Amino acid sequence: MRWLTLALAALLLLLQYPLWLGKGGWLKVWDYDRQLTQQKEANRKLETRNGGLDAEVRDLKQGYEAIEERARFELGMIKQDEVFVQIPERAGTEKSAVKSSEPSVNPKKPERATR
Repeated sequence: MRWLTLALAALLLLLQYPLWLGKGGWLKVWDYDRQLTQQKEANRKLETRNGGLDAEVRDLKQGYEAIEERARFELGMIKQDEVFVQIPERAGTEKSAVKSSEPSVNPKKPERATR
């Protein structure tokens, strides 16, 4: 009777092996599921980036505003009869070195008063 129990236990283990560790076993399925989730996340990020690039290409093809903006900011170009004024920051003053009771003002963005 004991050898029958051992034989059935061995048979049960042999049947379970392909289910857990075989070619299409649960461990491989879980690993493939994890890889699929990572790939979907990477694809989502790339689709977002591609959408932005597509919008930029369409904007550059359709109108002159985007071309003019790029020429101004990336190449420093100006229109004819236009005056360009650049105000440099003071040399030797750093934001960390300025100790004042007044809040710092960013020259690019106006500060909004909140109460």
